[in-house]
Amino acid sequence: MYNYQAIEKKWQTFWEENSIYKVGAGLPRPYKKYYILEMYPYPSGDLHIGQFRNYVIGDTRARFKMLQGYDVMYPFGWDAFGLPAEEAAIKRGIEPKKWTLSNIDVSRSTLKLMGISYDWDREINTCEPAFYKWTQWLFLKLFERGLAYRKEAYVNWCPHCNTTLANEQVGAGRCWRCATPITRRELTQWFFKITAYADRLLSDLDKLTEWPERVKTLQRNWIGKSDGIEIDFLYNGDKISVFTTRPDTIYGVTFIAVAPESELTSKIIKCSKRKSELIKYVETSLRRTDIERSSNIRDKDGIFTSEYAINPLSGERVQIWVADYVLPSYGTGVVMGVPAHDSRDFEFAMRYKIPIKKVIQPPYGEEPNGAYTEPGILVNSGPFSGIDSQEAILRIKAYVEKKGIGRSKLNYRLKDWLISRQRYWGTPIPMIHCNKCGVVPVPYKDLPVRLPERVDFTPKGKSPLASATEFIKSSCPNCGKVAERDSDTMDTFVDSSWYYLRYLDPKNETEPFSQTSVKTWFPIDEYIGGIEHATGHLIYFRFITKFLYDEGLLPQDEPCIRLFTHGMIMDRNGNVMSKSRGNAVPVGPFVKRWGADTSRITILFIGPPDKDAVWTEAGVAGASRFLKRVYNLIHENRNIPKIVQKEATPLYRSLNYTIKKVTKDIETFSHNTAIASLMEFLNKLYKSKEDPCFGYSLQVFVQLLAPFAPHIADELWSDLGNTGSVFKSKWPEWEEIEEEKITILVEINGKLRAKFTAFCDIEEEEARLQAIQIPKIAESIKNREIKKTIFVKNKLINFVI
Repeated sequence: MYNYQAIEKKWQTFWEENSIYKVGAGLPRPYKKYYILEMYPYPSGDLHIGQFRNYVIGDTRARFKMLQGYDVMYPFGWDAFGLPAEEAAIKRGIEPKKWTLSNIDVSRSTLKLMGISYDWDREINTCEPAFYKWTQWLFLKLFERGLAYRKEAYVNWCPHCNTTLANEQVGAGRCWRCATPITRRELTQWFFKITAYADRLLSDLDKLTEWPERVKTLQRNWIGKSDGIEIDFLYNGDKISVFTTRPDTIYGVTFIAVAPESELTSKIIKCSKRKSELIKYVETSLRRTDIERSSNIRDKDGIFTSEYAINPLSGERVQIWVADYVLPSYGTGVVMGVPAHDSRDFEFAMRYKIPIKKVIQPPYGEEPNGAYTEPGILVNSGPFSGIDSQEAILRIKAYVEKKGIGRSKLNYRLKDWLISRQRYWGTPIPMIHCNKCGVVPVPYKDLPVRLPERVDFTPKGKSPLASATEFIKSSCPNCGKVAERDSDTMDTFVDSSWYYLRYLDPKNETEPFSQTSVKTWFPIDEYIGGIEHATGHLIYFRFITKFLYDEGLLPQDEPCIRLFTHGMIMDRNGNVMSKSRGNAVPVGPFVKRWGADTSRITILFIGPPDKDAVWTEAGVAGASRFLKRVYNLIHENRNIPKIVQKEATPLYRSLNYTIKKVTKDIETFSHNTAIASLMEFLNKLYKSKEDPCFGYSLQVFVQLLAPFAPHIADELWSDLGNTGSVFKSKWPEWEEIEEEKITILVEINGKLRAKFTAFCDIEEEEARLQAIQIPKIAESIKNREIKKTIFVKNKLINFVI
């Protein structure tokens, strides 16, 4: 009888006592390395089925590579800092650390219950000083290179979480954590200068040949490179630099629009006759989010300042408007309006009765009723009239640079990474504020700057650490006078930008990772996670990898070779499974009820892992029956000789086909079809007990099953007389055997009309296609309705017409 509780407990104990999954176990050094990693979780209690899918996909891959002879690095850890733990702690009236560590204990026990093959000796926890010491070290390295800086800026603010958010943490104008609509605040914050790497982050996407194209497209769009020029308009003797990618339309500018929070706006307000109206408009604009302001859905609005600028090429006066659709983070915070050749500028001009001047003529065809936005021939453009747009762009660029009224410019949508957070539960920023010396870095020897434990961390709109007197009070490392520590903590994405490197050397107390460990294991061979991190974490950890490469600490500047993004698990209503929605199915009770192997087969068989899937328990019973049939067949025939009979028996042919199919399917993450092949082969095993290859086929079947259902595989491997774990055996290789051919009879209304030769086990659809291509059959069914098709596998196909 298949007693999964006893079997799973037995083998989990064996694996742990024998360090089966410890990196390099029994080997002097990694001789064929494979570093596989899943994106680590926030510890918020028991794991749910959606997370279960992620880890089982990774574990299947890791076990497959073990069987292929690789020394597999497969570690795990906890993204322990951040808002979820802090919010939960506030709600329950306990300390975030206590809440977090308790959740880690629960999640760890569930992962072990699942039989995931992690090397637990390499476990990391980002809220432990032994880890965040090196996050602070990274901050100081960036600061030394001018890539960590502090400035006053308008930032995204979540009024519920009471903290700032990076642009990548805002979706549809809402906080990525709590979905509260964000607002804008002007604060002095810390930033990482990721824009210094924008071009490399963009161009190096071409190196990532084994990343999904969808992820690379999302990153390209987010980085958003624009090649254009800055042209200097004139206003009261000052220059107003305007970025454009269409200098061929420069003579058609009839207005310029300025961002409400721009310094230029403040200057214009002082000179304008509409001072009070402008102030009111600016105040209203700043209450809107960047997402709302840049939305294509709402109409553009703005206010005329009654001021004018001078177009440096045409010499004409153009109106100056303040408009909230202009963001200070794009270009110079000033855009030029060309109503005749930009659809949104046209709508804006029509709404506010701004002049429209045509300067591009379509090369052929009728002119549109609205804006003409395509290239064409320049008109009304001074010395550039009569030139086509592409040539004009080059000539105007050269002209403005020669005259000193403009310059070529690359612009990016990507903005510097805002990393300050006004919350308690995070890595303290290792900087000291001195009245005499300014902002001074904490010396490396004084790291870590420890997070104090007794703090009122209830969010009040400012950093809780600011009121922690013992923490804040410090002395300046330069002059020794009384000073204050920085009271903000870091965005948790800073932790996850480099955590994968700490796994390589987690016990190292003198450096974040050794050069030996990096040379041995870097980069990640396989990285598994959700596509929702495409424009957040996946950009950040590429950026930090490139920085560490530039510092001479890594041998290459991309963190992982292959990326696999899995689909989400949905509930019956089509909602993504998550704890915040209240629709999450906890893994612990589910595994205890059905067993780890049955649970694993169920989640892997649910569908292609790169696609979303709806969770139901309908497939659990089928998975359980499958494993019971496997156990009963092999256990009852455990004494059958395992001699390899390399003769082309039907079972031997099918075995080789199954080895090939399962191998290829695992390599392409097609776990559901691999399991289907094993189910089909099991049926053949039940019918082939007299085949000379039966005993050998049982042994190979166990090896093929092992990545998916490791506990029962090790039990049956032992039953078959093998010692140790199946994961120390060698993955079977298939032999290319010419498939056996058979004759299929083709009948119409029960009467034999033709025959054709096909490979054994041809499927019905293929047999139908071959049959209807036979001329005699094609003529017989021409213009006739096929009411029914009867297919007898390997024998006949009958068309009822």
